[in-house]
Order: sequence, then C-alpha cells, then structure tokens
Amino acid sequence: QEQLVESGGGLVQPGGSLRLSCAASGIIFRFYTMGWYRQAPGSQRDTVANITSDGITNYADSVKGRFTISRDNAKNTVYLQMNSLKPEDTAGYYCNARRVLGRYEFDYWGQGTQVTVSS
Repeated sequence: QEQLVESGGGLVQPGGSLRLSCAASGIIFRFYTMGWYRQAPGSQRDTVANITSDGITNYADSVKGRFTISRDNAKNTVYLQMNSLKPEDTAGYYCNARRVLGRYEFDYWGQGTQVTVSS
C-alpha cells in the first residue's frame, strides 16, 4: 500500500532551521516527482518546492534561497531543509508524490507535519 510519512516538524524561533523528511513506501520512488506543500489555517494548500525524478528542483518565490529540497532514492526519502525561518512559514507541511504514466496519473499525499515559527 502506498504511504508517505512526514517527520521533522516542530516549534522553532524566527531565523532558525528545521529539516523535514518524507519516507515513501509502496511506490517506485525513483520514478516520482516529489513535492512539499504547505497550508496555513484558512488558506489554500500551496506549493513550496518539488524535485523531479531527474533531480530538477523548483521553488516558490517566497522560499527561494532559504529552503532546499533533496531526495535520496536509495532511502525512498525526500527532504526539505528550511533555513532562516519566518513566522509566515508557519503551516502544516505536506509531502506529495506524483507520476504521470500515459493517461494515468498517480498522486499520493502524506498526513502532514506542523511547523510553527514563533518567538
């Protein structure tokens, strides 16, 4: 069964760092584009960053230069290194795995991990 499990969230002071992890199982990880999304209360879920199966990365403008997405195909895990955190980064962070195969699209989500940036 396909499963994504996030970890690494928590409470951090402004300017601090956190590293989120997302461990995947039940999928052929190396074929998937992996992404991190975030959602604050009352807001829509927005893209933070993603990394393709070829290792190409994309970032939201709001996190460029502060966040880094990476993947370890041997461990079936994607990471989000978050530096210089700001209160506006506070949100639930969700991991996503997506693959398009012909006319089929495979799309899986984790349960989320909370990140709170506050002094």
